[in-house]
Amino acid sequence: MNPQSCVNIQKEWDIVGARQLGRDIARKIGFGTVDQARIATAISELARNIYLYAETGQICFEVIDNIDHKGISMVAIDNGPGIDDVSKVMEDGYSTSGGLGAGLPGVKRLMDDFDLQSEAGKGTRIKAVKWVR
Repeated sequence: MNPQSCVNIQKEWDIVGARQLGRDIARKIGFGTVDQARIATAISELARNIYLYAETGQICFEVIDNIDHKGISMVAIDNGPGIDDVSKVMEDGYSTSGGLGAGLPGVKRLMDDFDLQSEAGKGTRIKAVKWVR
């Protein structure tokens, strides 16, 4: 396992930095342009959620390089208000910010593995993995 690289999300501009770092890592490990765009979109969504709802947090990237396959792991962590109803935010079209509501269901669709853990008042941790095809 390679060491992870993290981007702190505190201001709107950090979303761009996280997106750029994730896309660069994805390109270096062999993702095509379409998957790079998918990964960048997922990063934008996760980073924007941190910025909008938790104010601060971080997204960490790690390259997974196993014998059988290679991929990128992204973990978005915050100590924000948490998500009261995880099943609700995972419904298509649900939005608390007035956005398009692609949100977390969109991230789940864009990535290969998706795990959301959240506790009200404690924060949220989302791990998403995309494998090189």
